[in-house]
Amino acid sequence: MVLKDRQKILFIGDSITDCGRRGEFAPLGNGYVKLFRDLLIANYPERKIEIVNKGISGNTVLDLKDRWEDDVIYYKPDWLSILIGINDVHRVIRKVDGWENFTVKNFTDCYDCLLRETKEKLSCRIILIEPFYISVNKRKGLRGFVSKELTPYRKAVVDLSRKYNTLLVKLQDIFDRQLKYRDSETFCPEPVHPNQTGHLLIANAIFNILKK
Repeated sequence: MVLKDRQKILFIGDSITDCGRRGEFAPLGNGYVKLFRDLLIANYPERKIEIVNKGISGNTVLDLKDRWEDDVIYYKPDWLSILIGINDVHRVIRKVDGWENFTVKNFTDCYDCLLRETKEKLSCRIILIEPFYISVNKRKGLRGFVSKELTPYRKAVVDLSRKYNTLLVKLQDIFDRQLKYRDSETFCPEPVHPNQTGHLLIANAIFNILKK
């Protein structure tokens, strides 16, 4: 396990990360961040690792940029995990006001700016988690369309991980492997927001990459 005693890991993202961390399930939420904490305690009870959840429901990469100084730089984490992108895709598809001309390049440039600032101001290790969409339908209807539109955003995250030498969690591949054996509702009542089994898969994927 590369996470050391007394280190701090900060998770930032959208509703998938948030999971009620600002309300009923404060401060970690009731999703993969809490389950990651549980895995740490179960496997490394002797390590006192601080976990911070800064997910906010509905966030896009532009929202992260707006709060990066307050919610990331200020905390000076030893490890930083980022999961963002699905709301960006949905806003583009729905042509939300101000998003009509938003492109994958805009997403990539903004994400790149965040990573560059982090590298300049902090000495933390970074984990990038690619956005995902849990559906066996890759070709037809709205779900097929969203899956197709998400693909270049996923590629952008992979490319940025390579550029900045971060750890990378390829969640879409992980869920797609599971979908060979189980239906999508095993992990998610709809394609975006996982249930507890889906969140456990995410937590386990992060935990495993940090065990190497």
